[in-house]
Amino acid sequence: MTVASARHILVKTQDQAQDLKSQIAKGADFGELAKKFSDCPSGKKGGDLGEFRPGQMVKPFDDVVFKEAVLEVHGPVKTQFGYHLIQTIYRN
Repeated sequence: MTVASARHILVKTQDQAQDLKSQIAKGADFGELAKKFSDCPSGKKGGDLGEFRPGQMVKPFDDVVFKEAVLEVHGPVKTQFGYHLIQTIYRN
């Protein structure tokens, strides 16, 4: 069974997600931005969601974690919760 570990930053607007993604691209720390800006309780842990299997997260989130490149920051990804920046830490 495939498992993955990911972290994310959840914000209310696409613009804010895009702005944070730009900051990360310029060298800002993903975990620090998650602590400051993420609306998800995981923000306190730098956005870390731990390990999970396919189907445990909403589909648009799952699609990124289980199909896109590992260690890259993907997004903004829209779900019913808001806009996510997602980084898959590992997948096996």
